[in-house]
Amino acid sequence: MTATGRAGRDRTPPHPDITTITLQQVLEALVDPVRRSIVRQLHANHRDFSCGSFELPVSKSTATHHFHVLREAGLIRQYYAGTSRMNALRLEEFDRAFPGFLPALLAQRDSEDDGNGDGGDESRGGSHAPDRE
Repeated sequence: MTATGRAGRDRTPPHPDITTITLQQVLEALVDPVRRSIVRQLHANHRDFSCGSFELPVSKSTATHHFHVLREAGLIRQYYAGTSRMNALRLEEFDRAFPGFLPALLAQRDSEDDGNGDGGDESRGGSHAPDRE
């Protein structure tokens, strides 16, 4: 093995075993709309992104924190491709640990996105009747 090969692997951050992740960790990670946006962007594009490729309304240092939280919650895997830190959604692994959770989350619109300010109440049980005029 070459020195370059070892150096590349040493830069890859540690990832938790998905079986050690708790639902509490996942919920805490996904409570933030920026982190949900990262997960949604990875899922919607079906490819890995470098940290700088995401459309995020935060500084680079804050984005780094958000990626760290998602990685520690088992939602993303990070690795290097050249000098870029890449991010991949751990969808299949995650779905084995928490069946159906991510697809259900990704199917919901954030209240921040729809601008109705109701916090997405229609997603919390019961049916939502359409407004009548």
